[in-house]
Amino acid sequence: MYNKALEILKIFEQHNYLAYIVGGYPRDYLLGIKTNDIDICTNATPKEIIEIFNPESVSDNSYGSVVISYKGSHFDVTTMRKDIKYENNRKPIKIKYVSDLKTDLLRRDFTINTICIDSECNFIDLMRAKPDIDRHIIKTVGNPRYKIKEDSLRILRAIRFASTLDFDIDSKTKYYLKKYGYLLKHLSGSRKRSELDKILTSKNKEKGRQLLIELELDKYLEINNLSEIILCDDIIGIWSQIDNLNNLPFSKLELETIKKIKKMLNEDINEYTIYKYGLYISSVVGSIKNISYKKINDIYHNLSIHSKKDIVINAINISKTLNKEPGSYIKEIMEDIEKKITTKVLPNEKKALLEYIKNNY
Repeated sequence: MYNKALEILKIFEQHNYLAYIVGGYPRDYLLGIKTNDIDICTNATPKEIIEIFNPESVSDNSYGSVVISYKGSHFDVTTMRKDIKYENNRKPIKIKYVSDLKTDLLRRDFTINTICIDSECNFIDLMRAKPDIDRHIIKTVGNPRYKIKEDSLRILRAIRFASTLDFDIDSKTKYYLKKYGYLLKHLSGSRKRSELDKILTSKNKEKGRQLLIELELDKYLEINNLSEIILCDDIIGIWSQIDNLNNLPFSKLELETIKKIKKMLNEDINEYTIYKYGLYISSVVGSIKNISYKKINDIYHNLSIHSKKDIVINAINISKTLNKEPGSYIKEIMEDIEKKITTKVLPNEKKALLEYIKNNY
């Protein structure tokens, strides 16, 4: 990816444009973190970029962002710009394309994201980001009073970088993260969830949690029980412990999974519940209850059956044994023997099961 990105920079230069790798990749490179997420900035306009590369798609052309497909890889290429006016403390609604790299860097969120790499692999540090990276400090580009207020997403991005990179937030930036925390109320649910997912799945998720609580952001995110949840390794397991999910988007499958995890959390973990909820749900609940995956996995794989289809008798066998027409009673009997098989009270053997049914029903 890196070599391909350098080739793209050279192509821009061959067409008399400036171009640089910018943002997360140079930062992570200096930190020794491997990544294939490479963003490029250039003074070529979106129209000029399309004429050079014929990209497979253009995303939000009004803000100068074009996706280039190059030798099987995708790169986000953004025209250098100055953000003149923001709307709803989030989106720039008036921009001006520029040819000056420093002007473009001044609009970015944090200094650690402003280092650039040119086509000759030289690092360009116009915002003095390197000292902040070396000191593991997150600081806004310019006055945090204005930076945080103009784009409220930066509040959660600061927490995310502090968590994923294990950085500290400088005191002035932290002050305004807390001061303008109320702006999170107006941030879209999808944006909030995207950042929170990254925070709560990072290797320093506890640090992220503590920052959210310390800066009282949990209040504006309406996550009232954040201090009480167990930060397990599964993000759906974490969301399953949150009291209020009304303002965040989840798929139908995610909501069904969350519902099952919530139910199982109120039950004992045993052969029957592991059978009933399955290995995935059981392992998530186990991680929340501090029960090892190995133990859950061993119980699951030693179950006599893993679904109703595995039971060796059916409705016809039951009705014949009882000499009765099939009816609603069969469901009750099947549920009874299903539980007794999974808990090893009964073997999954036709003769034993029919004998049990005959004697008890």
